[in-house]
Amino acid sequence: MSGRYGFAKALKELRFLFCQTAEHSSATRSFLTRAYPIMKKNNPTIPIMLREAQGTLPRVYARYEFGKEKVESLEGLSDKQIEEAVTKLVKE
Repeated sequence: MSGRYGFAKALKELRFLFCQTAEHSSATRSFLTRAYPIMKKNNPTIPIMLREAQGTLPRVYARYEFGKEKVESLEGLSDKQIEEAVTKLVKE
């Protein structure tokens, strides 16, 4: 798994938005509980921000060089699907 979270050099920031209590964010919370320590250990200089707000739909934002930003909705995805979506974003 650690190889999956080796971020591309162009990635400058990874930001997760989700609700701290809602069922639609439970897979995102589960994924972050499991994967955040590994991502941070492998990429200590890249900011990985977790933003919790009541009623927020789960999303992940990746900011790259020159201000380019991509967003993926994590709503309705399983833990494995979230992992695939995040891996795709961090490898670009």
